Amino acid sequence: MTPPYQVRADYDARTIVVYQAYSSAIADAALRAGRFVAPFSFHRMTWIKPSFMWLMHRSNWARKPGQERVLAVRMTREGWEEALSQAVPTTADPAAVARAAVHVQWDPERSPRGAALNHYSIQVGIGRHLIRTFADDWVVGLTDLTPRVRKASELIRTGQVAKAQRLLPVERVYPMDRTLEGAVLPRG
Repeated sequence: MTPPYQVRADYDARTIVVYQAYSSAIADAALRAGRFVAPFSFHRMTWIKPSFMWLMHRSNWARKPGQERVLAVRMTREGWEEALSQAVPTTADPAAVARAAVHVQWDPERSPRGAALNHYSIQVGIGRHLIRTFADDWVVGLTDLTPRVRKASELIRTGQVAKAQRLLPVERVYPMDRTLEGAVLPRG
């Protein structure tokens, strides 16, 4: 049985993949530049998600207006862990949340058909004071997954879930030390 709170991700020795959904204007500019550039906003929090399925639920498989493009954002594990070390759960004292450079929340993980599962997926909000560091120092690559998302979505719609699952990224438990776990795992 999967523990209720556990970070699962696609990662290697140096990097971790997080997912974001954007409008075509933002995605195209970022992909052309190889990094986030305007019209990406450097003045508001951006939420990154290591769970591909949670982002599929959130973006309705890249069909939600303004979220028609899905990017795999490869970032350094050092940056990911730095962000987590500064995290404050969104359920904490409102004053602490307001001051926090990074927000963390947990939402039910999703199946390919969108059903809520019995375990949770982490969402990490990078605040506007860290957004340049995220974009300029931590992000090392961007990949447009939109064609794969559309193909998987169509396979699921036509009842071919097993074929669709072969298109989904493989995620496994991300190793975290106790300090990071203490920063991001719910208390109690």
